[in-house]
Amino acid sequence: MTDNNEVLLRVENLKMHFPIFRGIVFQKQVGAVHAVDGISFDVKRGETLGLVGESGCGKSTTGRAILQLYKPTGGKVFFKDKELTTLKRDEMRAVRREMQMIFQDPYASLNPRMTVGEIAGEPLIVHSAASPKEIQERVEQLLELVGLNPRFANRYPHEFSGGQRQRIGIARALALQPSFIVCDEPISALDVSIQAQVVNLLDELQDKFSLTYLFIAHDLSMVRHISKRVAVMYLGVIVELADRESLYLEPFHPYTQALLSAVPIPDPFAEVNRTRVILEGDVPSPVNPPSGCRFRTRCPIADKVCAESRPEFREVKPGHFVACHKV
Repeated sequence: MTDNNEVLLRVENLKMHFPIFRGIVFQKQVGAVHAVDGISFDVKRGETLGLVGESGCGKSTTGRAILQLYKPTGGKVFFKDKELTTLKRDEMRAVRREMQMIFQDPYASLNPRMTVGEIAGEPLIVHSAASPKEIQERVEQLLELVGLNPRFANRYPHEFSGGQRQRIGIARALALQPSFIVCDEPISALDVSIQAQVVNLLDELQDKFSLTYLFIAHDLSMVRHISKRVAVMYLGVIVELADRESLYLEPFHPYTQALLSAVPIPDPFAEVNRTRVILEGDVPSPVNPPSGCRFRTRCPIADKVCAESRPEFREVKPGHFVACHKV
């Protein structure tokens, strides 16, 4: 999709299927949840790629499969020209110093038995990256970076608000000075008043350390603010990928059009005059996804060809990719 010299992460035909077993003593696989089903994209060095879609479409699973927290069922993940799915455990551990994750729930992702200093310094201990004195100094630097008082290092997570806990999670992700971070809905569990502060912090850290983000979120307006390019995901597949201006001003895929029509506009006249796209029915089960195009059961323009063959994910304009027979 882009010049290989600029690409930091490349995903090719990534699949993540979770087996379904039945039986108590003799378990037999009777099916699989097709959480991610053959997606391809790349992330350029220093950019933020937004990944959006409904709940259950496979966004978080994609992020975890990229980091090899889940072992992918199929496909390839290249990070700086290293194929991650074939690396051994020790080799992958070395690569993980450059790939980190900010988790969605700041209440569940921090160990309540550990102090803030222990949480932020744990990656340095695990990777033997510093001496005890250096770890203490580094923890103080990290807390200052994310806007927390270094004197809070001896406190426990329950003494902090949700926004402060997420800052602690960000500090932990930065401990090993990574180049790529998966932000798994880092603001969805926070109050609206705190969300902008966390997003601005991520922006500042990206400029300061030349970070590359995969930003997973539900909030389309926030994704437009922070992302350079946006990928839209539906039922385990990417249906559209483009730079943010092209996607928001001229969406091609019917699903993207429906998503964007639901985003509130801070203009009462424009809000009244615009046309809402209301999708009928529910999202099909990922255990038994529809044949052909995944979106055809809810698509207002679907016809026979949509049921017969899966649409090719192709470039319809420079840098604008769509998977739809009708575009």
